[in-house]
Amino acid sequence: MGKRSGKRPVLGKAVGPTLEHIERDGTRDDDILKPRIGGFKMNCCGGSSATEPVKVDWKLKAHPVIKRGTPFLLCVLDGWGENREDDYNAIFKASIPTIKALKNGAPARWRTIKAHGTAVGLPSDQDMGNSEVGHNAMGAGKVIEQGAGLVDTALRSGKLYKDKGFAYIKQAWFNAPGTQHFIGLVSDGGVHSRYDQLAALMKGCFEQGCKKIRVHGLTDGRDCAEGSSIKFFTEMEKDLEALRKKGCDARVASGGGRMFVTMDRYEADWKIVERGWHAHVLGEAPHKFQNAVEAITTIRKNDPDTNDQYLPPFVIVDKSGAPVGPIVDGDAVVIFNFRADRVAQLSKAFEYEDFKKFDRKRYPKVKFAGMMQYDGDLKLPKNYLVSPPLIERTSGVYLVKNGVRTFACSETQKFGHVTFFWNGNRSGKLDEKLETYLEIVSDTCPFNEKPKMKADQIAKAAKEAILSGKYDFIRVNLANGDMVGHTGDFGSVLVACEAVDKGVKLMLDAIKQVGGIYMVTADHGNADDMAQRNKKGEALKDEEGNAIPLTSHTLAPVPCAIGGPGLPANIKFRSDLPNAGLANVTATFMNLLGFEAPADYEPTLLKWT
Repeated sequence: MGKRSGKRPVLGKAVGPTLEHIERDGTRDDDILKPRIGGFKMNCCGGSSATEPVKVDWKLKAHPVIKRGTPFLLCVLDGWGENREDDYNAIFKASIPTIKALKNGAPARWRTIKAHGTAVGLPSDQDMGNSEVGHNAMGAGKVIEQGAGLVDTALRSGKLYKDKGFAYIKQAWFNAPGTQHFIGLVSDGGVHSRYDQLAALMKGCFEQGCKKIRVHGLTDGRDCAEGSSIKFFTEMEKDLEALRKKGCDARVASGGGRMFVTMDRYEADWKIVERGWHAHVLGEAPHKFQNAVEAITTIRKNDPDTNDQYLPPFVIVDKSGAPVGPIVDGDAVVIFNFRADRVAQLSKAFEYEDFKKFDRKRYPKVKFAGMMQYDGDLKLPKNYLVSPPLIERTSGVYLVKNGVRTFACSETQKFGHVTFFWNGNRSGKLDEKLETYLEIVSDTCPFNEKPKMKADQIAKAAKEAILSGKYDFIRVNLANGDMVGHTGDFGSVLVACEAVDKGVKLMLDAIKQVGGIYMVTADHGNADDMAQRNKKGEALKDEEGNAIPLTSHTLAPVPCAIGGPGLPANIKFRSDLPNAGLANVTATFMNLLGFEAPADYEPTLLKWT
């Protein structure tokens, strides 16, 4: 696969981090460490629970073989699956001697585990894993029903329409202007949203009395095939037409590509959110059309180098040129994404009256809700349609209760995954004295332009932490395989994988130097398959004979390797857990830290004699 032509809008000036340890501040919430009914209650998780305290035994027993005090490194290779070895597997084709040595050098200490579908709490085994659910599972030690499944259940049972979040938005429908707006990702990717859920929700709103709907739809091309936006928006236009025939004024109002409009994450580039605000709220965009399918088709035709992910913002206008769906006082707004990280910033723009990240120009007074609550510590948003999963007694709480000193590090794009998602969707630190969180600032250009990303800086920071003797548990995420994999640029993904391998070597060498232990694993696949396939598994080709890039995650299992001079010789992987998944990683690394894991965690992958 040759390098994909990739003219992209420049997202902002690249910012290079210093290697000084700049910790992101987290607010200590003392209540996080108070036992509750059912064990430990995470404030972040929404829903209700009793407040009568019960005794929880947080003391972990010592492991019978592995002694506490040996430095332990857990390295998560983001987007790194174990897949068929062919010309479209960038991991197979890359020069990665360190990681290949883990597989070939100690077979009894290398295996694969499941990172998608029901193994990580998603509705079916056809659902791709993702970084959010993957880090939830690894941090929690349990399989937790996740966003898509929770929304499916709430819609199917009708509970969504009976809860207070729906009652809140419904208040806006019966007084002028009475418009119900939906903002989110229009695709079947199942990572951030699913179109069938939006379609069901729009139908349900109409049946509950809503007479005016506007959709502000973002094109995907990342969790689903590039170019598939036409299919999804065509389907949506048909569904909206069906609603119009029944008497509901239902239309698309605005849109744009997810990586250029609205869906920034971890405050990497607020300009992305600002573009969305202008299009969705103000009805302002450089491209104006009378139909969404026409908008996407024409923009792509006029600029063949653009794609679904980076589609510029557009607004739908009427025959007089006026926008058909700006958001104004008295309207209701729902973000229909169930995943938090790429809609939390837009939620702040709607929720916070004193918001200062960009000039909103106009701040409409609306009934605003998320599909779920995206940050329970911040209570963001205050109103939501479906309660997020309750994730109790995470490994992080056990570890701080047992005095484990932790260093967690990644670059901006995955920083929240080794902290927020790892800790059960909780912002901030669990213990200020025992934990150090280091964010390395990501570049804000398209990732295929700088495919090495921050792997070297992360590895150097981890090496320093390992050699310092200050930490028992060093946890890092290397994002290259996922973030560059999403661009579809095969040549850049090769560079990305090789940068990851060099980073891993630097960290493993440090572990060797201090006599430590390591585990290398991944959260889901991506770079392991860079071509769209037919039913026979053959790569699909374009008119020029080039493979059509696959930019989404894969269903591949992920590697898991253990080693290091501090690991006793009699520790190996057990062979009686063929269907083990990411939740099994938790008990495993707790063992490697010198503890027995809690009895209700998924079983460890280790055996010993």
